[in-house]
Amino acid sequence: MGTLSCFPQTKEISNQQLLELKVKGNLQLIDVRTPEEVAEGTIDGAQNIDFRDPKFKQQIATLDKTKPIAVYCGAGGRSGKTSQLLEELGFQEIYDLTGGFTQWEAENFPVVK
Repeated sequence: MGTLSCFPQTKEISNQQLLELKVKGNLQLIDVRTPEEVAEGTIDGAQNIDFRDPKFKQQIATLDKTKPIAVYCGAGGRSGKTSQLLEELGFQEIYDLTGGFTQWEAENFPVVK
């Protein structure tokens, strides 16, 4: 069974759409940046799982596949690769934040340090 789309389960979302998903609750929000990047600021409620950690795949695999999951990084590269991995692992509802944390901060959305 093949598919034409590279990432059929993944939807790119805007900052506003992420806020709306957070309000609904039940969202797993994952920041895949390094701990050093996260120390500069992050989105409230995000769990940090470092994309560059050798155990990244094992850590991601422990998350709940039945709940919606949103991922972000600095600008979109690492979160795009993470979305692909999440699909391979069987996650069904995946969101990738367009523009990553850089755009979130640039548009003055709330940041926690």
